[in-house]
Amino acid sequence: MNRFIPVLTLLLGFPGLLHAKEAGVSPWKADFRRVALEFSSTEVKNAKAYANSPNSQLSADSQTVVKGVFDFMLEYQQPYYSWNNGVFMEYGKTKLRPADGDNSSSENADKILLTSDYNRKMWRYADADVGPFGSLGYQTEFTANNDAPRQKILRGKGGIKLFNGEKVKELYAALVEELDMTYSREDMKTAWEVGGRAEYPLREGVKFQFEGYFRDYFVYSRYVGTDFRYELNFTSRMDVKLNDGFSLAPYVSYIQAQSRESKLKGSNTMIGIALSFSGTFDLSLIHISEPT
Repeated sequence: MNRFIPVLTLLLGFPGLLHAKEAGVSPWKADFRRVALEFSSTEVKNAKAYANSPNSQLSADSQTVVKGVFDFMLEYQQPYYSWNNGVFMEYGKTKLRPADGDNSSSENADKILLTSDYNRKMWRYADADVGPFGSLGYQTEFTANNDAPRQKILRGKGGIKLFNGEKVKELYAALVEELDMTYSREDMKTAWEVGGRAEYPLREGVKFQFEGYFRDYFVYSRYVGTDFRYELNFTSRMDVKLNDGFSLAPYVSYIQAQSRESKLKGSNTMIGIALSFSGTFDLSLIHISEPT
C-alpha cells in the first residue's frame, strides 16, 4: 500500500492547485465521450432441418448480443495543467437460442471504472501538449462472474503523456501499481502500460476512432493463478454522424490476456454496430475563486 502514497498525495492534494494564480482560466467541460447501445443479432429458422447441410449458416444457433456503454469525463483545463475525472461503465449479455436444447445467456462485458488524473503541460509537440501525469482509479463490476468473487482493484499510474491533440487525443507510457482486493487476501502487482486514443476524419460526418492499451505485469506480491501476465484491449469504430449528437458506428472490440496458471491465451472479439451519443459542453456556471 505504501507504493500508492506518491499518487495519492498528488491526486488528493490537487484541490490546493485550483487556487494557483494562472492566467486565462479555462472553463470546466462535461465530455460525454460515448453513450452507446451496441447490438448484433443472428436469427436462424429451421436449423434442425439443415443439420447436415454443408452451409453452416443454415444450422447455426440463433443469438442476440446487446451491450451498453457510458464513457464520461469532467475536465478542468488550465494553461499549465489539466485535471480530469471520469466514469466508464459497460455491461452486455449474449443470449443463445439453439435448435436443440434450452436457451441460455451469459455476460460478454461487465466493467465499472472510476478515474481521476492530473496532467502537466510542460512541452508542445505539433498540436498536442506533452508532460508527466499521475492517475488513480478504481475498477469493479456490476455482478460477479460465475463462481469468482467480484473484481475490486485500486490502480495508480504515473508516466509521460501526449494529449489534447486534434487527431491524437491521448498517447502515454506509464508505470502501473495495483492493489487487488478481489480475494479475501489482498495482493500487489506492478506493470508497465502503453495506451492511447485517437480519431481521424475521413470525410465530412465520418471519422475513424481507436482506443486501447497494453499492460504487462512483471512484479507480484504473491502467487494468484488467475492474475494476468499481460492484457491487450482495444476498440476501433467507423463513426458516421446522423446529426449533431448521434451517430451510427460499426465497431470491432478485442481483448486478449493470459493468466499465470494457464499456458493458453484467452481472447474475445466482438463485431457489431452501435448507436451512440457524444458531445462536449462548457460548464460556464462553475467558477474557481482565488483567495483574497
